Amino acid sequence: MDERLPRHLGLWSAAAVLVGTTIGSGIFRVPREVAAALGDPQAMLLIWVVGGIVTLTGALTIAELAAAYPRSGGIFAYILEAFGPLPAFLYGWAELTVIRAAAIGGISLVFATYLGEFFPLTDQQERLVASGVILVIALLNYLGVGLASLLMNVTTILKYGAMLGLGLFAFTVGGGTTANFVTPSPAATVTLSTMLTALVPIMWTYDGWSNLSFIGGEVKEPGRNLPKALILGTVAIVAIYLFVNAAYLYMIPAAEMATIQRVASETASRIALFGGAGAAIISGVVMISCFGSVNGSVMTGPRIFFAMSEQKLIFPVIARVSPRFQTPSVAIWLTAALGVAYVMQNSFAELADRFVLGSWPFYAMAVAGVFVLRKRSPDVERPYRTLGYPLTPAIFLLASLGMVANALLSNPAQNGVTFGIILVGVPVYFVWRRFGGKRDQ
Repeated sequence: MDERLPRHLGLWSAAAVLVGTTIGSGIFRVPREVAAALGDPQAMLLIWVVGGIVTLTGALTIAELAAAYPRSGGIFAYILEAFGPLPAFLYGWAELTVIRAAAIGGISLVFATYLGEFFPLTDQQERLVASGVILVIALLNYLGVGLASLLMNVTTILKYGAMLGLGLFAFTVGGGTTANFVTPSPAATVTLSTMLTALVPIMWTYDGWSNLSFIGGEVKEPGRNLPKALILGTVAIVAIYLFVNAAYLYMIPAAEMATIQRVASETASRIALFGGAGAAIISGVVMISCFGSVNGSVMTGPRIFFAMSEQKLIFPVIARVSPRFQTPSVAIWLTAALGVAYVMQNSFAELADRFVLGSWPFYAMAVAGVFVLRKRSPDVERPYRTLGYPLTPAIFLLASLGMVANALLSNPAQNGVTFGIILVGVPVYFVWRRFGGKRDQ
């Protein structure tokens, strides 16, 4: 299928999309949840390493599909190629009803929360600010992928540099202690179940590594640039996350970290060099990070709905390309509307949980597609082949299965709702195929 969106993004812009989308609010909030779940500093660092390994195995595998099938829609396109229209539709349905809106809504809410460091806001005002952020970013993306990419490059450099600086200041002039790395909380509980429970929010912070594939139809020389951007960007994220978490622990004992809502702000406030401005500095960094992450999500997410529409799995108007700006205009504004709707109805925690558990079954399906497509289509040109195949995708699949199964067993009522919404897509699919049109054969 020919791509109707122009290929504007080079290697470094593509990598910035991945890094900028992934590093949002999670790294500033999730360490507290991990500390509360485990309480043992060595287990805390280990589970971040595990999350990084799982993310890398996913990126190394998806890179093969991105190079072989460089199309708009990414995961949707790979599932469609490997398993057919029903599973692909369910992924698109999940993105419409749960995943994309929850991602954009959750991160924009964190932006509004940290704005409260400078301007006190009520809960309703935070929701309005978050909605405003979504609409402004949607407008920028509507005006052109070049403008959105420039914004992404700038915010990615700023937040990555700020996180690196925070870690360096903590270790050099922070006054922390290495004893924190070996001193567990009195309530420390490290079991397979608690490790998997802690892995869920960690994978939310890593999520975004696959988003670059959604915009694969707009990357220059995709066979070369997509695999490189996926792997380089993911390695950069894993490295900074491990470094920053080590800095948090160096400054704050595990037992205390479990009680602190804003771990990054507390870390900065304990660095004497920052004086009393530490919390404000980190609040500004978080806002930049969230703004960039929402921008990345609005850059990439609409391409899924665009691809669904082109395959006649959703209303044709959603595949409209703006003749002036060469962007998927209707898909962008649909994404923004869903994000605003979720912001006005859900809390951050609800949004984050729905996002993670709604995404991972489909990531696993896409990764499994590497096995299917290698067997079914051995003659397809593959500019990049998965490093460590078949072990690499197998590790990702096992981790995904364990995480999702543990979530369902530990909290079946709440997590069952997310999967229930996704499964509603099955009858919706058949109704659509009966009355809404058939996909071209």
